[in-house]
Formats: sequence, C-alpha cells, structure tokens
Amino acid sequence: APDVPSIDQAYSKQSSSITVEWTAVPGATGYTLRAEDGKSIIETTVTGSPGTIRNLNPATQYMISLMSVNAGGRSQPSLPKKAKTVLAAPVLSSSSPSNDSIVVTWVPVYMAVEYTLSLMRADGVGSRLKVNTSQTTMTFSGLDSGITYSIKANAWDSNHTPGDDFSVTQITIPCAPQGITIEEVNPGNLTVSWSTVPLGEYYIVYVKRDDGLEVFCNTSLSRCNYQFQCGFTYFTTVFAYNTAGQSPLGSVLNYTTAPCCPVDIKPAFVSSDTLEITWSPARGAEVYEIIAGDGTSVIRCNDTATVCALSALKCNTRYSVIVSSCSEISGCNTSCVPHYITTAPCSPQIKVTNVTPFSFNVSWSSDNKLANYTVSIRGGVGLESQSRTLRSSGNFWVVVSNLSCGATFYVSAIATSPDGESLPSYTVPLETAPCCPQNLTVTQVTQAMTNMSWSVGRGAQSYTTKLVSLRGEAKCRTMQSHCLLGCITCGTNYTVSLQSISDTGLTSECMYQGYSSSACCPSNVKLYRLANNAIRVYWRATGISNNYTADLYGSSANYTCSPSPGSSSCDISEVSCGDVYTVVVSPMSSNGSKVTFCPRKIYS
Repeated sequence: APDVPSIDQAYSKQSSSITVEWTAVPGATGYTLRAEDGKSIIETTVTGSPGTIRNLNPATQYMISLMSVNAGGRSQPSLPKKAKTVLAAPVLSSSSPSNDSIVVTWVPVYMAVEYTLSLMRADGVGSRLKVNTSQTTMTFSGLDSGITYSIKANAWDSNHTPGDDFSVTQITIPCAPQGITIEEVNPGNLTVSWSTVPLGEYYIVYVKRDDGLEVFCNTSLSRCNYQFQCGFTYFTTVFAYNTAGQSPLGSVLNYTTAPCCPVDIKPAFVSSDTLEITWSPARGAEVYEIIAGDGTSVIRCNDTATVCALSALKCNTRYSVIVSSCSEISGCNTSCVPHYITTAPCSPQIKVTNVTPFSFNVSWSSDNKLANYTVSIRGGVGLESQSRTLRSSGNFWVVVSNLSCGATFYVSAIATSPDGESLPSYTVPLETAPCCPQNLTVTQVTQAMTNMSWSVGRGAQSYTTKLVSLRGEAKCRTMQSHCLLGCITCGTNYTVSLQSISDTGLTSECMYQGYSSSACCPSNVKLYRLANNAIRVYWRATGISNNYTADLYGSSANYTCSPSPGSSSCDISEVSCGDVYTVVVSPMSSNGSKVTFCPRKIYS
C-alpha cells in the first residue's frame, strides 16, 4: 500500500461539501476522503488534490481524514483535520403587497447571526441595493410598479463566514381592485362587480359567510355571481393577480341578506274575532311583522316574539295573513307567501213574529251561504220551564210552536260554518199569551144578576167576561178572579167566554160550557081566603111554563103547595089564623132545585 498522505488544508465553500488539499503520494493511484461528525461517516474516492466530499450537513463540524490507494490497497488514514461546513442559504419567499413594495421572508437559518440581502432590477437598470439584517423578513419599498426584481440573500455565522446564497425574482403587483359593489339581481343570487386594475390578469373573489362558510370565484372578468341564503351576512373581498402575485387587501364589503321567512305558521282562532298566530324562529330575524288584509283595510302587528294576536277582525271575512321577518340592516323580507283564513260567520240579527198565540216565527238575514244556524229557546215557569234547540240548514227561519202559555222565553241564534262559530245573537224576549183559567163558575145572585168566578190564569193581569145570548150580552172587566154581571134575562141560554189579558196586552180567548139563567119569578102574586081556614095562592107565570112552589112562612108553622105543571095557583088548607105570613112563589129549576131570589109578600 502507498504511504500515508498529509492534509495541507480543509475548507468549506458550500453548506453541503468540504474541499481538501494535500501533497501527492508517490505510487498512489487514488485517494479516499473521509468525513466524520460523530454520528455518521461519509467517504468518497477522488483521483487527486484537491478533492471534495459532498452530501454533508450545513454548519456542521467534521473530522476530515485522507487515505492513499493503489493496487496493493490503501494506506492508513492521515492525521485528521477539523473543518466546518458553511451555513445553508436562506430559502426566500417573496410577495408584493403593493405596487411599489416587495416583502421577502425566510425561515431562520441554523447557526446564522446575520443575513445580507441585495436587490436590483432584473433588466440591470439602476444600482444594486444591499442591506444587512438579523431578522427573517425584509421589506423593500419605493420600487417601480410592474417591474421584475432579483433578490439574493446569504447568512453569516458568528465567525463572519458567509453561507450559501439564494436568489428569487419578484414582480411588483397590481393595485387592489376599487369600486366594489354588491347587487341582488334576483332572489337567491348576488352579483359582485369592480373596476378593472392595470396589470391585473385575473381576479379571485372571496365570499365568507358569518357562520364561517367560504366560497370563491376565479374570473378574468370584472364581475362574479354567486348564490346566497337568507338571514346571513356575507363578507366580500376581491384580489387582483398577475405573475407578480396577489394584490393587497382592498375594501371588505359586507352584505346582509333579508331574514328568512318564518315557517310552521299556525293560525288559530281564540275567539270569534281574535286570531292567534305562532311560528318557528326565522334565521336573521330581529322582529316580525304580521299584516292581515281583507282588501279594504289592513291590521298590523309587530313583535319580537314568535306569537302574535290579531283582534277586532271582521266576521265572515277572508283575510290574507303575511308573517314577515325583519332586521334593522336589511329591512323586511318581502317574498314571504300569504296564508288565507276566513273568520267565523257574523252573529245573526234575529226577528220574532207571532204566528199563533203559542207559535212564533224566528227569522234572520244572512250573508254566509255555507252557515248553519242553531236557535235556542229557554224560559218558562216552574215545572214547565224548558230549553229547546232548533237547527236550520239553508233556511233563514224556523217555527217555534207549542210553547207554554203565560210564560216568557228568551230566543237567541248562533251561526256555524266550516270556518267557526259566531257569537250568539242578542237575546230577544218572547212572551206567550196568558193561560185560560182552569175553572169557571157562574152563580145567579138575583133574577137579573149573576156572579162569575174563576181560577187564576197564569200570566194574566186582567180579565174580561161575557155572557152572550140572542137577547143581548152582559160584560165585565176586572183584575180580580170574580165579577158581578147585571142585566141578566131570566130563563135564557147564554154562551160563557172569558178573555185573559197580560200586562203587555197579549190576550187569550177562553170558552166555557154554556149557562142558562134561572126561570123567571112569577108576577102578580095574590092570596085569597077560603073556607075552613084555607088560602089560595095565585100568580101569573112569566115566560115559558115552569113548575112552581108556593111557600108560607109563619111564626108558628110553615106551609108549602106545589100545583100541577102549567097551573098558576094552589090551595093551602088548615092555615093557623091570627098569624102574619111571608109568601114566596118560586119556579123550580130543571134539576129540581128551588129558585131562592123571588120576591116575598106579607099576608096577615
């Protein structure tokens, strides 16, 4: 093997290699370079001095040794020599935030204490600008727009040894787009437009929603369309691009879309003229506006809650109800669809007319052809109190019959349709005619006067009684339950009637069994004295033939004689003398009773 070589010097000019110089060894056909850093060993074969060992780590201390080689083998390693690789080059990233500046950044280089950067136009015009810094960023300002610049940088270690250099080129940019506008062309679509930028080759529009969702549009035009949803705020930025990169951040526009329309709208009537509406909260809504219109008038309600009551609605009216969501920024959403509701029928205006004293016609007017009507009657007296319900389908009247006499009833009506039930109508009182007395008695008091009495008729305040015959009539009006009637004709058949009259003037005509007045008392009654203490009673019959009875009432004895039918006298024998007698001749009634009111005569 050849002799052991001796290293003259070892040095690094690049961060990944070390160059070694030595004196040639006689008989050697090649040399092996070895680098050790305590972790790894790297060897490479060269033919002569100088030789370079590569693939080393930057800024790393290595022990370098050298061995000579020939056909007999290789020598022992030379005495080692220390050598350190220079620093790595900073890897530059450049951008042009404005049309007159370039920003250069890099990752810190291991073991670097300072950096040198130089900048000059790529076309060689002008002078080179050189700066030193210990930071990892550098801004070059006052540059020409749209020009390509070359930037070179290297790092220095603590021994002020320069490291590798790194170069980039960067063009200054276009300006940020101006005149950005946002327009809602049609529902669901927004158009962003802007002024074109000199040196701008294309544009990217970023649209970020306030919930974090972001979309973008890449175009060479000066406008961009995108879809949006209700109830969000969109933040829009526009960047211009060319080969130099991205323009600086311009204006950030925000656009808030109209709140979403409420859903799950549920209208429900809580009374005949009050509608309660509930709905689910709508995104973006700060307040809700409810509008109900019937074509002639409008009712509004504004509330932050998701419920609203619309009152004082017209009956039997179709309303268009729109529930809109509103916000202070974007106003109210005008695209919300209406809901249609129809209020319940109007309360019937009823009218009650008499058909008979105990039957009535209840009628009303109607402007709802779909409504059915229910008529309620309640009232009466005592055990006869009652409540009735009558239904009318399609008609505007019902007949109420067979009501109790002498009572007051109350009538009301309700209209019902598929849209609900009306309020009850105003109650109308209904009064039936007074009742006829159950019992009536006619008693003759004198030949020309009778007493009529009766039971009380319910509901009656006064009464008018009549006895009517072919010879005339007797009439009496009273508030009592009896009455004296004069000018009665004896032996006459009468029809008996009574009229019950209420305090409001309603009447009931009551007919009873006929009445026959008593037979007429005879006239010209005379007494004739006969032999043997006998007396003949004589009289003149009046009217039709009747049976008569003659009675003598004395202080010591009473006497009676009854002649045969058609006779006008009868004899009484063995009458006590010296006495004063009362003589009465009375006709006999058909039932065999004696008329008691004929006149009396005194006989001594």
